[in-house]
Amino acid sequence: MNELRQYDINIVGLEEKRYAFDFESGESFFKALEQQLITKGNVKTHLLLDKSETMIRLDFSIAGLVERTCDRCLDLYDEPVDTRQTLFLKFADRNEELTDEIELIERNTATINVARYIFDYIVLSMPMRGLHPRFRDEDDDELSDGKLIYSSDAAENAQAADEDTEEKPAVDPRWEALRKLSNN
Repeated sequence: MNELRQYDINIVGLEEKRYAFDFESGESFFKALEQQLITKGNVKTHLLLDKSETMIRLDFSIAGLVERTCDRCLDLYDEPVDTRQTLFLKFADRNEELTDEIELIERNTATINVARYIFDYIVLSMPMRGLHPRFRDEDDDELSDGKLIYSSDAAENAQAADEDTEEKPAVDPRWEALRKLSNN
């Protein structure tokens, strides 16, 4: 947890103006967060903090590389990270997350720790499917050729139904009797 102390920002003593902070996150940062999604990486964050009487605006600019495991071959590869996010911390009587971009913080909050925000924005910027760069071109080619990658029984059933319409299928006599009643 001591590793994450460097991400603390003392907001009590800040005047109402704009401040800039720079953070560098490495392997110790990802280990200190106690998660298994990302274990290694080198990410730089430039943070602009704009404090006003009623809120704090945080503009994150995050760039770097994180080590990821390929979902297809299980090899490790470096995933580039480049994202810009904005977070609003509004002063209130309680702590509460209103939306992904707006959080309420108590008026007497002395410090905010931005480590979790940085990690969340890194994860959100990564593609859902972790694919080694050597496979990315293959997937793009498969999709652009118009090949059918997945099929289902529905397509086979539709084709079989077309063939059945050519040969007059046998009708249940109960339905035929109902049809005669509706025609009267």
